[in-house]
Amino acid sequence: MTYAQTIEWTRKQVPAFREKAAQFEELRQLPTDTATGMAEAGLFRLLTPEYLGGLEATPAQFSEALQLVSMGDASAGWCTMIADTAALVAAYLPKVTAREVFSDPNVILAGIFAPMGKAVREGDTYRVSGRWQWASGSANCAWLSGGSLIVENAKPKMLPNGLPESRMMIFPREDIELVDTWHVTGLKGTGSGDMVASDAVVPVERSVSLLTDQPVVESPLYVFPVFGLLALGIASVALGNARASLDAIITLANGKKTPGGRKSMAERPVVQTEIAKAEASWRSAQAYLSGSIEEAWQAAQKAPVLTASLRADLRLASTHATRVCADICRTAYDLGGGSSVFLDNELQRRFRDAHTMTQHIMVGPAMYEQTGRVKLGLETDLSML
Repeated sequence: MTYAQTIEWTRKQVPAFREKAAQFEELRQLPTDTATGMAEAGLFRLLTPEYLGGLEATPAQFSEALQLVSMGDASAGWCTMIADTAALVAAYLPKVTAREVFSDPNVILAGIFAPMGKAVREGDTYRVSGRWQWASGSANCAWLSGGSLIVENAKPKMLPNGLPESRMMIFPREDIELVDTWHVTGLKGTGSGDMVASDAVVPVERSVSLLTDQPVVESPLYVFPVFGLLALGIASVALGNARASLDAIITLANGKKTPGGRKSMAERPVVQTEIAKAEASWRSAQAYLSGSIEEAWQAAQKAPVLTASLRADLRLASTHATRVCADICRTAYDLGGGSSVFLDNELQRRFRDAHTMTQHIMVGPAMYEQTGRVKLGLETDLSML
């Protein structure tokens, strides 16, 4: 499967994803057949190294694919984003171990970067326990990963920069208990409940640090900042979702008559003004994100580490796009009038999904402060950029 084949399959599936959106919400996860089809099409190996059968796509291609899927359904786009970014560990694992985890070309791996677990070194293994929230797409996974603090002598092990050391622990599905806690307002179809590990034994070689370890695969994709890929992934899902919301309200405006009138909703000046402003906002946010991705990608092909300025630009563009897209979905929802409140209306689902995305820490309000510090030339911890 090539990237061109994957994107062509995805383009054809957009209407199907849209038609199945209500089913995804009712199940509160992606159905197995849907996830399997997406895996076979290559959507979950966009960022996986080529030597493992992955597509090793560029960040721009990753963004393009996510926007397309999310135009069909944001939950499907979100699960794609999580599976792909979780699979970045493949570039850091010893190749023997990576081949074990990714032996099936259609394997699905999901994970949570936040260090909600605790790991104690025991010889050549870690003993890991923890409970992680937001395990998106976990029901369809063969492997799961979770960030874990390294504990020595009952205390967190500290890095030279003063932060506690954490590593991504990779578990076979049978070592994890999935807890159904996913009763939420938006992204209902992602199945993002909790996952629990109790004294799970993880070989040292099946753990990685995305902060201190170096990739074993030489590729500009793995020079590109990991958390930048995660943030731009969220923004890309948001852009696809908002694009679909705008398209939906434009279709509605051209077909819906104003109350007591003969004119279409589209002929109202306020509707024309709000649609134009929303379109400009969407295109501006997409252009800023695309430009930041391209600039960072060009640098990643020439240097082993991206500058603080480039990393900050990427995160600022991602945060801006995600939050602007929520505003766009609010505009579409408002213009839809009373019909927007019904659960079978696409506008309210897009509105709920958009505002759930804004709650992710990678694109939260605090990111303005962190990127602002970089812009002002102030000393800033760059580990999460």
